[in-house]
Amino acid sequence: MPQSVAGPEIERLIQLLARMPGLGPRSARRAALQLIKKRDTLLGPLAEAMRIAAERIVVCSSCGNVDTSEPCTICRDGSRDASMLVVVEDVSDLWALERSGAVSARYHVLGGVLSALDGVRPEHLNIERLVERASDPAVKEIILALNATVDGQTTAHYVTDALRHLGLTITRLAHGVPVGGELDYLDEGTLSAAIRSRSAF
Repeated sequence: MPQSVAGPEIERLIQLLARMPGLGPRSARRAALQLIKKRDTLLGPLAEAMRIAAERIVVCSSCGNVDTSEPCTICRDGSRDASMLVVVEDVSDLWALERSGAVSARYHVLGGVLSALDGVRPEHLNIERLVERASDPAVKEIILALNATVDGQTTAHYVTDALRHLGLTITRLAHGVPVGGELDYLDEGTLSAAIRSRSAF
């Protein structure tokens, strides 16, 4: 076992950073060293921002987004198209769609996808609240913006069945060739989806 080269406080900082997505032990050490070197301009303000965030961040009871207000900023935005409800797996997907600026609608975060392997069942997801929100007469279309994985598609089918009795238009994101993509570099599944989802030119 390699000996520790720093005190327990620094080792704890490294261990916590290593739990972050995309950061392994080596990257966590580099990040910790950078924070320590810039203690006044980075470490202190970051610690304070994290303390405030931990105190104030709440999950929106309406859509499942995270924010510092209840309901969240998106749910309070009166300029959004209330006739469309975009269903996403996670808050990160909501943020990605917002960055794109592709749609100005309301969202609903499921909090995951159905997965027999991981023991995630319908009652573990925010599906019941989705059905309640979709029952609002103002809602005309549900856009399923779920990942094109087996679990994502299984969840999409389950959600479609749960909403079918409402008579809403239920759509999903197009699958296929990405903008700027070259056919030679795409996998067979993506190419098949692109052929199936072809549209008039």
